[in-house]
Amino acid sequence: MKIAIFDYVVTANNPAGSCHLQMLRDLCAEHEFTVFSLKFENPCPERIEWIRIPAPGRPLALLFVIYHLLCPLFYWHYRMRRRVRFDLVQVVESNALVGDISYAHFCHAVYLREHWRSSGVRGLRGFFRYIDHKLHALMEPFIYRRVKSLIVPSRGLARELQNEYPWLAGKVTVVPNPVDLEHCRKPPGFDASSFRREHGLDETSFVLVFVALGQFERKGLPVLIDSLAASADPTLQLLVVGGQTNLIADYRRRCARQGLAKQVLFAGMRRDIRPFLWASDAFVLPSSYEVFPLVCLQAAAAGIPLLVSKLNGVDEFLVDRENGFLMRRSHEDVGRTIAAVRALDPSIRESIARRAQKDVERYSTPLFSSAWRGVYQDFAQESHKILKQAA
Repeated sequence: MKIAIFDYVVTANNPAGSCHLQMLRDLCAEHEFTVFSLKFENPCPERIEWIRIPAPGRPLALLFVIYHLLCPLFYWHYRMRRRVRFDLVQVVESNALVGDISYAHFCHAVYLREHWRSSGVRGLRGFFRYIDHKLHALMEPFIYRRVKSLIVPSRGLARELQNEYPWLAGKVTVVPNPVDLEHCRKPPGFDASSFRREHGLDETSFVLVFVALGQFERKGLPVLIDSLAASADPTLQLLVVGGQTNLIADYRRRCARQGLAKQVLFAGMRRDIRPFLWASDAFVLPSSYEVFPLVCLQAAAAGIPLLVSKLNGVDEFLVDRENGFLMRRSHEDVGRTIAAVRALDPSIRESIARRAQKDVERYSTPLFSSAWRGVYQDFAQESHKILKQAA
């Protein structure tokens, strides 16, 4: 089939984009793909064509509007110039007006109603983020009524969307996020002590790692910082991976005010997060809302214990105190969970991490790509049936 993909950013360090990237890498020999995006790390230029959409990356609300305006223009121009017709058009969530399949990684209507007030986002950044969520929420019912199929990464998100939009029943398919198991596994020669020294971490400290591209408030970084301040334990350190420069600067000032300048270290945006996972004692994510945090799978595959709040997707594989640790989103409970995990014998922590490493094998990249292959086969068969009936 000839397939058009509409996605803002199709790169390895973007959650939804990285999933598209994996699928494109594995299925480009079977289908002809054309990607309409701002950024694209093309894994196979000889098989995949990229049409760059010149929209601003920030703020997201402006990106949403400009992308909506430009995508139909670029799409129809491409079709007229090349004299081609796509068999299938695939979009992310409600980010474009055209589409047969939507690949949804969020339910913006549910998030605004049930989680926005507790997100803690303030100021100009909070205003633009709210507008972005609101625009998505307004467009969700319009786009989701039009598409023939909705692909989601977790059963939790499937339930949310079908409860919010009951007419989606029968249109939703769950394709769990993929994790490259071997790529995430710590190599035997990795020198964690040297890596810690290089990044200002004490070799004897208990190091927690928090990973997020942005949206630190929703992901729970303020809760983590407050729990560290309350513990008053200088041997407890937090390594924050991700975040734009201005966001990091805000949080550095916050940590300094709370006396945590030496305990909370910011690594910034990193293309490869694996060494930061391998050098840490535990991964922590007290997020208020996720659909299936890919980084949790990566941390489990990297072989470190998971300390997370109960989230969509995570609740499908994490069993509390067997292959990870569940906690409530409060600095008191986060602090208690961290203290309890730290007090465990290292051999017990290692055993729990190994169990998680084993349990994430069902989210391997071959299984992910096989599921997408099935999605496309089902779509082709249904299209053929409709054409046959019409004839």
